[in-house]
Amino acid sequence: MISIQPLPADFDDWETLLSLILTAFAYMDGVIDPPSSAHHLTPQSLQQKASDEVCYLAQDGHEIVGCIFMRPEPAGYLYIGKLAVSPGAQGRGIGRKLLLAAEHQARQRGLPALRLETRIELTANHATFMAWGFAKTAEKSHTGYSRTTFIEMRKILE
Repeated sequence: MISIQPLPADFDDWETLLSLILTAFAYMDGVIDPPSSAHHLTPQSLQQKASDEVCYLAQDGHEIVGCIFMRPEPAGYLYIGKLAVSPGAQGRGIGRKLLLAAEHQARQRGLPALRLETRIELTANHATFMAWGFAKTAEKSHTGYSRTTFIEMRKILE
């Protein structure tokens, strides 16, 4: 049984959470350019990220199988980042459940929409997010790149 809960206040297993993110994002290595910002995370920076943002965990018993980070933006959106599901747990609706937690957070904060960014090369992700109600709203480039490197997607909450 998968449970989706806010990160516990006494959470201290940052190595496991970092490992989950890196494992879930590993398929992007050699596919996206520039490389994922996940490679810049450390247990300490992940702990700081969790302190600055809202984090939810997906657990199967005591095993962490997914996570999502969220932060309210001045433009009135709840930004979604580092949505990760372990490869062995994918296909079980965990990503969708984590996004439902984000929708709940947005509504609690009076925010009308979710916003995320996904790399231009990850077309399967684009299709998944569209199936979950997101729409492409912009094409953007990382600093130093003259081509589109990622797209922005939003989901308006009803």
